[in-house]
Amino acid sequence: MGRQVEVVDYDPQWPRVFEELSQPIADVLGPLALRIEHVGSTSVPGLAAKPIVDLDVVIASREDLAAVIERLRGLGYEHRGDLGIPGREAFTIPAGLPAHHLYVCAADNAELARHLAFRDHLRAHPDTVEAYANLKRTLATRFPDDRVAYTDAKTTFVEGVLAGAVS
Repeated sequence: MGRQVEVVDYDPQWPRVFEELSQPIADVLGPLALRIEHVGSTSVPGLAAKPIVDLDVVIASREDLAAVIERLRGLGYEHRGDLGIPGREAFTIPAGLPAHHLYVCAADNAELARHLAFRDHLRAHPDTVEAYANLKRTLATRFPDDRVAYTDAKTTFVEGVLAGAVS
């Protein structure tokens, strides 16, 4: 069992929250960050989502990771490891900031490619956005206290979208 699952209607403020969260990260990382991507459901206009902004910091290679970890520590982020997803490094968030997830991935990371492909497909296909929103709301009702089950139950849908998005 995990934390409460809450899916809310799209909030047009999420892109602004992303910008507010990403700017200090970009400032402290400088050229170590090739770019910072807004991923996850809050990055897709019109999509219902858990109100948690996902940020993927893209670095040139894993060789830069130690320096990135050290600089992010200066902002209050603590490295948590890959949490079972190789090459996607997770961080705790500092107190007082809007809810978000922060990950760091090398530019050639497969999980980063999946995040971007899924986001970009949804942004280009409003009918898929509607179907995904309906699924998410149904699953949030079915698994209100189990984030792991909620996430696992979305897998078939996500994999189906990715199969169509990358072929």
